Amino acid sequence: MAERLILVRLSGEISTKSNRVRRRFTEHLVDNMHDALRSVGVQQRIRNEWSRIFVEVDSVEPALDVLTRVFGIASCSPIDRVTKPVLDEIVRVGEETYRDIVNGRRYAVRARRSGRHPFSAQDVNVKLGAALNPYGTVDLEQPDVTVHVEVRPQAAYLFHRIVPGPGGLPLGVEGRAVSLISGGFDSAVASWLMLKRGVELEYVFCNLAGAAYERSVLLVARLLATAWSYGSHPRIHVLDFEPLVKELRDKVKPQYLQVVLKRLMYRAACRIAEHTGAHAVITGESVGQVSSQTLANLRSIDVVADYPVLRPVIAYNKDEIVRQAQWVGTYALSAVVQEYCALVPRHPVTAATPHGVDVAEQDVDLSLLDAAVRDRKVLFLRELSDADLVVPYLFTEEIPEDATVIDCRPQSQFEAWHYPGALHKDVDDLLVNYKQLPKDRTYVLYCMWGLQSAAVAEKMQRDGYQAYSFKGGVPALMRRVGADEKAPVDDRTP
Repeated sequence: MAERLILVRLSGEISTKSNRVRRRFTEHLVDNMHDALRSVGVQQRIRNEWSRIFVEVDSVEPALDVLTRVFGIASCSPIDRVTKPVLDEIVRVGEETYRDIVNGRRYAVRARRSGRHPFSAQDVNVKLGAALNPYGTVDLEQPDVTVHVEVRPQAAYLFHRIVPGPGGLPLGVEGRAVSLISGGFDSAVASWLMLKRGVELEYVFCNLAGAAYERSVLLVARLLATAWSYGSHPRIHVLDFEPLVKELRDKVKPQYLQVVLKRLMYRAACRIAEHTGAHAVITGESVGQVSSQTLANLRSIDVVADYPVLRPVIAYNKDEIVRQAQWVGTYALSAVVQEYCALVPRHPVTAATPHGVDVAEQDVDLSLLDAAVRDRKVLFLRELSDADLVVPYLFTEEIPEDATVIDCRPQSQFEAWHYPGALHKDVDDLLVNYKQLPKDRTYVLYCMWGLQSAAVAEKMQRDGYQAYSFKGGVPALMRRVGADEKAPVDDRTP
């Protein structure tokens, strides 16, 4: 069925390899294509013809969408017609297929031939071009429509669409690395660039700011895994760094806080690299973007790494990184992720020396890092459902000391009893106006049963807020504060 056949072209980087390497890379690419098509439920049959790959599918558009996100593919073309590799037959079928498409438009014919045939590619260009001339106007420079003919030994394939792929190398052919991911633009783009180089990734997330922040980062990492990581099943290693942040505040001079924190993250990534068989650590650092990313500081951080540290966006400016994030698809998710660095001194060191940082961190209890690595949470990103990324991150049974507590019930219930110091905001008003609240705070919302407040907290989290619903609602909250009053009666079904 020609209308369900897709022609896939290899990236130029694969085509220039030796025959042995090219064969290995192409076989890896075909495996990744199978995985990609299965992931969207497309039935397929793939035929590898060395310089071209033909894919027969039961649904073209979903197949095109996913194949053009498989690294190693230069472009894809849905085949309009298949005919015998006979010049007159090619011209007849070509005229029949494209006369309506080129009608009143500028067009060109581009033929490519492989194998032995009694005609040349130029013969196809001339004769099919002439056959279509009554319907449109030939324009070889800026055609509205380009009719392509791929003549192979056993058949000729006609098509007029070329959909670009990402190029690069098939994922997995260059081994594995771990990527330090924060959820922001830089680390996501750096990760994507390494995926494009054929490097399979495991992600390491050092959580400085709680569950809502974790959820935001997981959304970014899951997109990289589900949209761009065909042929692999990446995991994310989530480390609780909040005890380490407290330790640094107590033990490290303020101007060195960020540099020492980065060292701890590098050490964690290297340990996980050892556990996972990775060969390098990936970061999203760009020279001079922030104080910890001066060359002197990067050198002072690097000395603790046991593995090569690769920085794909090292020479990119922020605008370039953001544009790449828009193309990759992580922009919208990263835009609402706050780059949480709980350690932001007023005058950070910008020209640290390795010895100076050694001295600054000498009193830090590294057993806390051991515990963070040992107790890390490991999640398979391609297996995370939407529910997995909502329910575990919405509810809290604690109220941090610095949290803003918001009562979402009607005014009368708020006046009857409310958590000490809580603000009152009607749930409908909060749903509309929550963006007026500052983002640099943690919010704990509650309602009668914790369900309406959960809907608001979920919406706030999607916009980058650290917002939670108190689990169990007012009854649980009253038990927590030891209130003598009975919970107000609410006839609504929980």
